[in-house]
Amino acid sequence: MSEPIRIVLADDHPIFRRGLREVLEAEKDFRVVAECADGEEALAAIESQRPAVVLLDVDMPKQDGFAVVRALRERGIETKVVLLTMHGRDDLLRAAFSQGVRGYVVKDGAVLDVVHAIRDVLEGRPFISSSLSATLLTGGEGADPGLPPELQKLTPAEMRVLRLIAEFKSSKEIAEELGVHYRTVENHRTSIAGKLGLAGSHALSRFAA
Repeated sequence: MSEPIRIVLADDHPIFRRGLREVLEAEKDFRVVAECADGEEALAAIESQRPAVVLLDVDMPKQDGFAVVRALRERGIETKVVLLTMHGRDDLLRAAFSQGVRGYVVKDGAVLDVVHAIRDVLEGRPFISSSLSATLLTGGEGADPGLPPELQKLTPAEMRVLRLIAEFKSSKEIAEELGVHYRTVENHRTSIAGKLGLAGSHALSRFAA
């Protein structure tokens, strides 16, 4: 039997930590070896536990996520980092990736994305939450005023998914292109259909086409 994937979870909100821990421990090969409420605790836990990956909140007391990442790199600790953030800002994402972070999860979708993010970064692939990756892929633009009114209800992420549906891509193919879990794509499909008032198994595909 292979060794479990050791994870440190660092976030200053205990309810959010508890929810993420439940998601992580539902995976048979994951083990949360420490929970931390601030950056100093996180750094100490990483140094002592040497986990494979740390889930690290960007906004924490004492030291924020970026300060912890810099300290890890200065000390030569090669633990993989997945940053957790409330901010869907591409400037923060670019700053994170410039410091060697390869996983960036927006908290709104963390329950759906976090397992996929951990597995991707451990296999050497970058991971970005769908809400932010779609914005980057579309150039960060807002709703196009030339679009029909019903399409202006959709978020940038939903518009990106809709465009890929129009190319007759499956949810799995869309997920691979956007770097997200296929369930995230399924959630987007449900949201899009609801906003557009579409019902039936093929209604969304016909509309997109």
